[in-house]
Amino acid sequence: MKNSVQQGQNLSLSRATLMFPLALVLFEFSVYIGNDLIQPAMLAITKEFGVSSAWAPSSMSFYLLGGACVAGIMGPLSDRIGRKKVLLGGVAFFVITCLLILLTGNIESFLVLRFLQGFGLSVIASAGYAAIQETFEERDAIKVMALMANISLLAPLIGPVVGAALIDHVSWHWGFIGIAFLAFLSWFGLKAKMPNTQISIPKQPMSYIWDDYKKVFKNKTFLGLTLGMPMVAMPLMLWIALSPVMLVEELGLSSLQYGLAQFPVLGGLIVGNIVLIKLVDRLALGRTVLIGLPLMLLGTAIVVIGTIWREYFLYCVILGMTLVSFGEGISFSVLYRFALMSSEVSKGTVAAAVSVLLMMTFFVVIEIIRILYEYFHLWAYAISCFALIALWFTVPRGILKGIMQQRKANGEF
Repeated sequence: MKNSVQQGQNLSLSRATLMFPLALVLFEFSVYIGNDLIQPAMLAITKEFGVSSAWAPSSMSFYLLGGACVAGIMGPLSDRIGRKKVLLGGVAFFVITCLLILLTGNIESFLVLRFLQGFGLSVIASAGYAAIQETFEERDAIKVMALMANISLLAPLIGPVVGAALIDHVSWHWGFIGIAFLAFLSWFGLKAKMPNTQISIPKQPMSYIWDDYKKVFKNKTFLGLTLGMPMVAMPLMLWIALSPVMLVEELGLSSLQYGLAQFPVLGGLIVGNIVLIKLVDRLALGRTVLIGLPLMLLGTAIVVIGTIWREYFLYCVILGMTLVSFGEGISFSVLYRFALMSSEVSKGTVAAAVSVLLMMTFFVVIEIIRILYEYFHLWAYAISCFALIALWFTVPRGILKGIMQQRKANGEF
């Protein structure tokens, strides 16, 4: 079959093979901007629904919860019926839920639709990312993931500015119409360019899914790496969730100033991914993580310093979070690759397990910090970010060092 890829036959990176990742990243961009464009509008949305602004971060946490709740099904399903079918169905569902949210009239129905839209996150992680890892060679897969991250990062850069403009000039409803249109376009690209990976899993009863998950979750290397990933990603997630409240309500910035403040922070993540693409062929795999995490710890320490000297908080939080995002950029794709390949179970199931742990952790931590923020404000944000990065230097760092030593002993670069 012309557009199929046999499992075990990885492709090299070229202009032709990039068409599938580019179609996937258009959907990823749609899903991400579905959060980043809406977050700055949440103050207006909560006001429209007549509820407290403390509900604003829940738009993001329920979005992540939706992804976590179906990830456990999506991965094994894509193993059995094919990544392409699951991904195309997920894109169509996302488009429909983006249009349905236009009919909501209260915060409860709004959050239900946000929960359903979050299924798109799971489809990307369980079917899309797994297909990327299966399609390309190891280092090419990391490059593709970093390249996709850079394109999708236009969402948090553009989203706050566009979201602020929508609130100032039209309505938040138009944001969801635009998101649905982009996702609709990606459906056609994926249908045309996504390879049909040949399914090699025997037709077993669905009860075998539970056996696969037990194998994955009993793998200590998998658990250590995967539970370490939210520690790396969480500070930036908290920034996206809480920065509208911190910068607009606490510090009194305008919507435009809030949007502009995102550029250095998210720009750091883009630069980090570019540096990763340049260095991944030159350094031992995992070395960039050992460079990036100390930079992230320094960045969170700067945020804490800004909380102590409040008059410098704005400068400190932007500088600190820029370092955090740069460190995440040179680290996260490598950690994801190691976590996915740490188990011999089918990659759709492993990717789903990663997705479940990531998004459930994101949901729980964001909701906890949202509540703490009501009482401790900027201190809750600063100390949480510092503690999360510091925790990575315990078990996850030891597991990463062990993997790197094993690769060196096996002659792998």
